[in-house]
Amino acid sequence: MLSFLWYIIIGGILGWLGGLIMGKDIPGGVIGNIIAGIIGAWIGGSLLGHWGPKISDFYILPTLLGTILLILIVGFIMRIMGKASA
Repeated sequence: MLSFLWYIIIGGILGWLGGLIMGKDIPGGVIGNIIAGIIGAWIGGSLLGHWGPKISDFYILPTLLGTILLILIVGFIMRIMGKASA
């Protein structure tokens, strides 16, 4: 149970840092940050492998890079959907 809580906390922090680095707000607030951090960890681990410092099953550098990539993709999709409805 405690490892699950750490997973949520670290995922949220890394999602927030990714949004902070990109200068964009992640939709959904805290829940959005947690989801972005967890999905970013999956993307970063899949594309870049597992390396660098590790905290609670998150490799920091691949997770941040994966989260940044996720934010870019979501921002691009949101921009396209905004233009399509206008």
